[in-house]
Amino acid sequence: MDYLEDLNERQKEAVLHTEGPLLVVAGAGTGKTKTLTHRVVHLIKGGVSPREILAITFTNKAANEMRERVATMLDAEDEVPMMCTFHALGVRIIREHHRTVGVNRYFAILDSQDRTSLIKEAMKIEGIDPKEWEPRKIGSVISRAKANEETSESFKVNQNPLTVIAKMVWQRYEALKRAQGGLDFDDLLLETYLLLKNHPDILASYQGRWRYVHVDEYQDTNTIQYQIVRLLAADHQNICAVGDGDQNIYSWRGADMRNILNFEKDFPGAKVVLLETNY
Repeated sequence: MDYLEDLNERQKEAVLHTEGPLLVVAGAGTGKTKTLTHRVVHLIKGGVSPREILAITFTNKAANEMRERVATMLDAEDEVPMMCTFHALGVRIIREHHRTVGVNRYFAILDSQDRTSLIKEAMKIEGIDPKEWEPRKIGSVISRAKANEETSESFKVNQNPLTVIAKMVWQRYEALKRAQGGLDFDDLLLETYLLLKNHPDILASYQGRWRYVHVDEYQDTNTIQYQIVRLLAADHQNICAVGDGDQNIYSWRGADMRNILNFEKDFPGAKVVLLETNY
């Protein structure tokens, strides 16, 4: 167990806790990614199949770094577990169940520029002047609403006239997008959540596949990401969330700090480990 020798006592405590919910609260420079990757390696060394382990983070760079760290500690013949972003996870799940979602297996993924262009087209169809109402702002309203589990049908307008415009444009935008056979980045999360929520058999298959779920930067999860994680871990409760309660860099896109603050309520009996040594 040479890989444990360079861990401090708190890090080692988190790595060795392999069953049941675990929250690792760690500030910048305290080795939280190191702790997460060592925990993954410890599970594999302990006999858990790499295919039963899932680790989710927010950027491709972070996911690649996790994979590289894990690979260097494993034997050459060992498989590296699935370590990816939330959006990459969504792509995989939707492609595996594309017929249920109602898209082609190799659907197009619309980036922010594609989305803005389609929203502008939807506005023109609805008789709304793109020079009077900024398409990007309308896209942001729709994006934030999707992050809060809302659809074009459930979205409620308020005193802000931008919400009225967004409501008018949203359904037209969805129709144009589906006509192109595409999904935008927000759909990758929303469609995944709805698939897991509304199809217990599909959810059960992923709960059985990924028996150990890890989430890095848990404080940056928005409502949809949080719900996806809760669904995946609901059966076995083997979830390891790593986060910093004092850092929240994605609040502008709907990240909800309450997700990390409510972890012990969401997963009763959770073990909490504080990493306090700053390197």
